[in-house]
Amino acid sequence: MILRRLRQEEHIKTRKLWEEVFEEDTKEFLDYYYFIKARNNEIYVVEEDGDIQAMLQLNPYTLRIEDGQYQSDYIIAVSTRKEYRGRGYMGNLLRRAMGDMYRKKMPFTFLMPAAEQIYTPYDFRFIYRQQVRVQEEAGDMAAAGDKVRFSDAVPWDAAEMSEFFEQNYAGRWQVFAIRDEEYYRTMILEQQSEHGGVKLMRDNENRIVGMFAYALEGAPEIREPLYLPGYEEDFARGALLLCGDDPKPVKIYGGCDKGECEERPVIMARILYLPALFTALKVSEDVSLDCSFAVIDSVIQQNSRVWEISSSIGEEHLHVRETEDSEGVLPIAELTELLFGVKTAGEIRKSEGVIMTDRMEVELDKLKKLKRIFLNEIV
Repeated sequence: MILRRLRQEEHIKTRKLWEEVFEEDTKEFLDYYYFIKARNNEIYVVEEDGDIQAMLQLNPYTLRIEDGQYQSDYIIAVSTRKEYRGRGYMGNLLRRAMGDMYRKKMPFTFLMPAAEQIYTPYDFRFIYRQQVRVQEEAGDMAAAGDKVRFSDAVPWDAAEMSEFFEQNYAGRWQVFAIRDEEYYRTMILEQQSEHGGVKLMRDNENRIVGMFAYALEGAPEIREPLYLPGYEEDFARGALLLCGDDPKPVKIYGGCDKGECEERPVIMARILYLPALFTALKVSEDVSLDCSFAVIDSVIQQNSRVWEISSSIGEEHLHVRETEDSEGVLPIAELTELLFGVKTAGEIRKSEGVIMTDRMEVELDKLKKLKRIFLNEIV
């Protein structure tokens, strides 16, 4: 068995395995992926019997965490050829990739799991839930009228799209992928590979007032609908007109301003370089914080230290250092759920392997948890 990271010119060699394992993906999508995404990503493989039998791909993103920017990798296409499963290839690939990401000081990595139980042993936990609803009618179509003009975005719209997001939406979330011009150019191409695109909603003065990505490969789907208040009916009209003269129910991911919707867990995360994540966090300026605890990380053992986090009144960010005096113990998975607001300190305290004093619980509750998350990347 040989486990290695491929050179860029070798990336195309993994397409055969992708086509074999992920049969639902079309030629058009893979043409896009291997021309756009795979030329800038990293691919780890296991070679056996003279061929690639397993792979893991890392797609790079720049994330905003609170008011800082950090590099992170999105894990995708974790797969093993059927005849070679059960040999531990996936675990080896994950450990190698996470070790390399740690050395790059990435605060965390994230993925969309095929099954939760595959990744929980490696201390991944769900941090992001996505709203889902089905729209079957467009409400008051007459009221919408000609208030909005719809058009398909083209690459040179990307700068305006990025500006629209930054002005109207960036302040809503604590954690999200930076949506710059390149991000939106890539999104347009990605959606086109799925027989869709990105619809722009423009008012009578030609200003963007909303936009949404859509795919028409099979049943129509919309993801990431972003539109200003007052344009709900216009969005509903645009959603149902995607199919032309034959409107169909549309599945919409996110943007549940109206109608019933459900939430589903979508994105799991795994802490990598713990000091980077600690220093990204914030506390209220009117409180001081000081506590220390041991972290247990069986995969990235460099995180298994006793950490002291502190802040003084008037400071927003934490000071982080290693120390010797510990008030408690936090396994890395439980720490993930705590820092991303999945569970409170009191709830974490009840988990197996956690040791927490009353004072430590009070101090950890002072952290501003990363609850407002917008990570709906597909690839």
